[in-house]
Amino acid sequence: MLIGEYKHTIDSKKRLAIPAKFRQSLGEKAVITKGLENCLVIYTLKEWERLAKKLEDMPSSQADARNFARMMLSGASEAELDKLGRVLIPDYLKNYACLKKDIAILGLSNKIEIWDGEKWEEHKKRTETEAGDIAERLKELGI
Repeated sequence: MLIGEYKHTIDSKKRLAIPAKFRQSLGEKAVITKGLENCLVIYTLKEWERLAKKLEDMPSSQADARNFARMMLSGASEAELDKLGRVLIPDYLKNYACLKKDIAILGLSNKIEIWDGEKWEEHKKRTETEAGDIAERLKELGI
């Protein structure tokens, strides 16, 4: 299971070291794509195939479905972990997520989110402040 929050940096060659605890779950290849709130998401190949199938099955007659599938699929890139557990972040994804040097890497059960460190701290602080209200809204989902 991918869980936890880790701080890392992107090196001058746009490589990001994936936490050792996540490497075994990812394997040698994964998929990295655009996420919501301008972060990046890394999926195992198995999870990516599952998500891609769901995107494929969405009705192409609905604009929101088409646009979401476009964002996720066209923004995707195969990611190979090197011997040191680093993954190359393509320029277009680095720009999309406004990644600078300091990065937050979040384990979210079946995927990894990559955030610019400063943006993550702002988002986390805002979310933690609203946690009670969020929990109340999620009550109907059985959370």
